[in-house]
Amino acid sequence: MEKKRYFPNLNGIRCIAAMLVVFHHLEQAKHALGIANIYELPIIQHAGRLGVGLFFVLSGFLITYLLLEERGRFGDVDAKKFYLRRVFRIWPIYFLIIGLSFFVFPHIELLNFPGTDEKLTVHAAERLTLLLLVLPNFAFVLYDLPYWCAQTWSIGVEEQFYYLWPWLIKYPKRRIPIILLFLGITAAILFIGLHYVNVDEETKSTMISTFLGQFRIQTMALGGLCAWLVYNQKSQILQVVFRKDLQIVVYTLLLALFLSGIHFYGFLEVYALFFAFFILNVSCNPNTIISLNNAVMSHLGKVSYGLYIYHVFVIVLIINILTKYLPDWTGTSYHISLYVITFVASVAVASFSYSYFEKPLLAYKDKRFGR
Repeated sequence: MEKKRYFPNLNGIRCIAAMLVVFHHLEQAKHALGIANIYELPIIQHAGRLGVGLFFVLSGFLITYLLLEERGRFGDVDAKKFYLRRVFRIWPIYFLIIGLSFFVFPHIELLNFPGTDEKLTVHAAERLTLLLLVLPNFAFVLYDLPYWCAQTWSIGVEEQFYYLWPWLIKYPKRRIPIILLFLGITAAILFIGLHYVNVDEETKSTMISTFLGQFRIQTMALGGLCAWLVYNQKSQILQVVFRKDLQIVVYTLLLALFLSGIHFYGFLEVYALFFAFFILNVSCNPNTIISLNNAVMSHLGKVSYGLYIYHVFVIVLIINILTKYLPDWTGTSYHISLYVITFVASVAVASFSYSYFEKPLLAYKDKRFGR
């Protein structure tokens, strides 16, 4: 039996994605808490959603390759084991941050954040029900979420991708009815929620637009297409993608576009194309001009899920501590120190969680259900 393929640099990609999100949320929190910030700059506004977009494309790539590989080796996809593997990886700290955000953090003064009380009391049952059903993107759009766990909306999108994708790989000839069923269920949940939420029609239209803007299944599907190209060894296409001169041109364009902060219709889809090109090269091209294989990025990528889940409450905690105990500290030294302390503390919390909470569960998962 063939050995599973190993893709280098994936942890480095996860590291970059997580850092973009942390960078965005730090400036966002400073803005909300009345600290001098640069949150209004377009590049800051886009950093978070682009970081999540990179996560989405990477997730689509890796999950699709693993499913294709499983079907190729065993002739089928074991959907039950797939979902159990995802549950062990995603649910534990997802439910942990939800529980902390609703039942612990509100009672800690140093975690106070503007507008939280209403999000814990108004429509509390509806919000918690959606969260417990692992539909945080629906909860976020319909009722908003406490800031400490608002980032979990993207976990909902990932989960819904997982509900769809294994069946498309398992039953490729039935993909049209599968996709239609998936879209129908998704639309039904959204419109049932809209029926019961007490807002005007204009707000409902905004909610629908927000939901569709976050529902990045197509970017994950693009990652899946990249995995299909690699798995099926489409060398004619890959040889073009792997060209050194094309790498230089594409990365230059990507950097220029990112630094410009330009927003345009469909810009997330355009960035997804850049991300797909980037992922293909750094993970599959032996002549990639960018290598992310180093100990620091590898570790940060390994704990990136925890870093994504925990960093928001760490940011709020650090800012409130500095505001309370060092109220006169301002200026450049304050902001540099805030970044350093927040980053170190977030990585420490994520590393502790990975070593003592996630890793034992992952070891059990690997032993019981495979990687």
